[in-house]
Amino acid sequence: MQSDIDARAISGYWGRENLAEAILAALKARGTNLDALTPDDLAPVDQFHGGGKPVTVRLAKLAGAAPGMRVLDVGGGFGGPARTLAVEFGCQVTVVDLTESYVRAARMLTARMGLGDRVSHHVGNALDLTFPDGPFDLVWTQNSGMNIADKERLYAGFHRVLRPGGLLALQEPMAGPVQPLVYPVMWARDASTSFLRTPAEMKAVIEGAGFKARRWDDVTAETAGPTTGAAIPLHSIQRLLMGEAIDEIVRAGQRNRAEGRLVSVQAVFDRP
Repeated sequence: MQSDIDARAISGYWGRENLAEAILAALKARGTNLDALTPDDLAPVDQFHGGGKPVTVRLAKLAGAAPGMRVLDVGGGFGGPARTLAVEFGCQVTVVDLTESYVRAARMLTARMGLGDRVSHHVGNALDLTFPDGPFDLVWTQNSGMNIADKERLYAGFHRVLRPGGLLALQEPMAGPVQPLVYPVMWARDASTSFLRTPAEMKAVIEGAGFKARRWDDVTAETAGPTTGAAIPLHSIQRLLMGEAIDEIVRAGQRNRAEGRLVSVQAVFDRP
């Protein structure tokens, strides 16, 4: 029951009406050719995580993403990382996200790029993955666990759907040594829907689910983003989704990083 309540709260926070149309309008306003889209064209509107497309590519290289890999992208949002994995690394990607409006927008962008045979998008709950045991070579997740309290269940699910010898690749904001977090942040207005743990706690949870750490990198500097709201472009996905609230979010984010309240990690784990 609590999981259902959390899912409704999270979906309600992130959901937006007519999002697919708003993204197309933003792309058009940027002068983008909608009939010849590339991952770089879409990056300002579909890479909705700290660091944008460069850190997606960084994580893909850390994980050794390669042609033919079967990837599950959990919390994949608008599909930017998934399309990057498909186009630039040759992966076959299945994406799940809790927010229906995001999935509709992601399907639209994937179809416009002609990637429907390599990337599929589904509405789904990260805590209740509806896949059989072991069909994936790589579970991928970027900035998707901040609203999820039950991280033990989350990573147990990731372990289940990976084949033996598969990999988990993640990028995640985590609690810094100074607390509490200053709000609002991108994923929450207040502490009621934000569930960060420290890097040491996160690593323990993931290893407790049966994973073995291969790489653990602090990427706080790479994911810090603009220093002011004014530096965020008018037609970026951050401003499109958050509107005027983005200015306060950026201020809080800068303070959280400067004061050691928030860190960001990229990591790769083996599933023995």
